[in-house]
Amino acid sequence: MRTIFWDYDKNEVKMIDQRLLPETFVVVSYKTHTEVAHAITEMVIRGAPAIGAAAAFGLALAARESRAATSRELLADLQAAGSTLKAARPTAVNLAWAVERILGTLSHRERVGGEGESADDLRQLILTEAQKLADEDVEINKRMAAHGAELIADGDTIVHHCNTGALATVDWGTALGVIRTAWEQGKKIHVLVDETRPRLQGARLTAWELSQYGIPYEIISDNMSGYFMRAGQVQKVFFGADRVTANGDVANKIGTYMLALAAKDNGIPAYSVVPTSTIDLSLAHGGLIPIEERTQDEVLNIQLAGERVTPKGAKARNPAFDVTPNRLITGIVTENGVVYPPFEVNLKKVVLSG
Repeated sequence: MRTIFWDYDKNEVKMIDQRLLPETFVVVSYKTHTEVAHAITEMVIRGAPAIGAAAAFGLALAARESRAATSRELLADLQAAGSTLKAARPTAVNLAWAVERILGTLSHRERVGGEGESADDLRQLILTEAQKLADEDVEINKRMAAHGAELIADGDTIVHHCNTGALATVDWGTALGVIRTAWEQGKKIHVLVDETRPRLQGARLTAWELSQYGIPYEIISDNMSGYFMRAGQVQKVFFGADRVTANGDVANKIGTYMLALAAKDNGIPAYSVVPTSTIDLSLAHGGLIPIEERTQDEVLNIQLAGERVTPKGAKARNPAFDVTPNRLITGIVTENGVVYPPFEVNLKKVVLSG
């Protein structure tokens, strides 16, 4: 099933509650855009493409919440709802991209003579566009996976960071989708799964997905990756991205930078797998990306054998993402092909070619 979808019988958004995996599989429902925004913030749903779809469906809910009688009034209400959704998590560019795509469609209709359309017409249009965005995500992921699978050789051991599978998208996945496709092609591969502290998306979510697919894996703590690379036991590194800037700098889940450094030092290719919607050509370099810092409780509340590991009164820092400089990235896999340096030139080409 899909990570997120619209229930047409109840006019609700439904999504897998990723906070409860792998022990409990629950699908939750939301009826308002503010509930969806809260779900994004609290990581009920996570992963750049998935929260983009969540934002689009959140706008469809907002349209139904609005009491606007005219299309112009409805657009004003949706712009306010869009601001709420975009503020839920600032680093992932797909969130703002999805909001602007839906609102841009409405604004275009108004400019080209859609003034006669009723507010109800536009409510249906918003849902149609949100569903289109979700369906496109699945097809884009499969195209990326086909390109990326060509980079994987039979017998490869791959280090994977965070979760980039079906759970991080509407379906199939980005970097984990590449791995899944290579496996389905018959390649005998093995995955070393970074735990991805502090929220353990690798240990909880990626390991769970790999189990569903039957792909061999072992969980390692984030600080073990360098050991296995230096020991010659790793051939490739794959991860996703929440935003890629025009020069090829990659913002991704915290720990990616150190992983890419270790890969570079050991001559191991490191690939980021992203849809072109994650590439932000408006930002020249990664230093301009807003980095979300989450509550310190995510670090301090970690337990070992049922006991909290930090002393009372301890304080913590918790940036959710880091930026990996383009010099550490071997290639960026997109639905339009694999992009290699110079990224400043070639990223623009691959985005515009779509």
